Amino acid sequence: MTDRKTAAARVYFEDVTEGTELPPLVNPPVNHTMLVKYAGASGDFNPLHTDPAVGQKFGLGGPIAHGMLIMGFLGHFISDYLGGSGPLKRFGVRFKSMTRHEDVITCTGVITHKYEEDGQHLIKANVFATDQTGEVKASGSFTAVLPTRS
Repeated sequence: MTDRKTAAARVYFEDVTEGTELPPLVNPPVNHTMLVKYAGASGDFNPLHTDPAVGQKFGLGGPIAHGMLIMGFLGHFISDYLGGSGPLKRFGVRFKSMTRHEDVITCTGVITHKYEEDGQHLIKANVFATDQTGEVKASGSFTAVLPTRS
């Protein structure tokens, strides 16, 4: 995996507003090597993800990416956005459609809520993983604690 475009900035509570779009993260095209490496890292060796013949047999045109790989792309996106700002309190994802070879997954998001609770400064955001055609592969949300400038 090369040439990832990432956002590397520390985020402070005072600088965030509801409706703010997070800087996108564009991942390299999904390929066979990526899927095999992910299978090894995750322990998920289902041949549907790594064997083109199995994907053909099931009428999928070839292997499909692990859903958790796409969730990992979103996790990387969130981590880059937060830039070490504060702990992630919640992260959830719903899988929407299959990801195939050569799909370029772009992760985006928007701040939906900014609030204080129990002395913590929190944000909530919705996140999306879409392919090069705009098809949503996964969507989700996260809640994180942000530091203040003071």
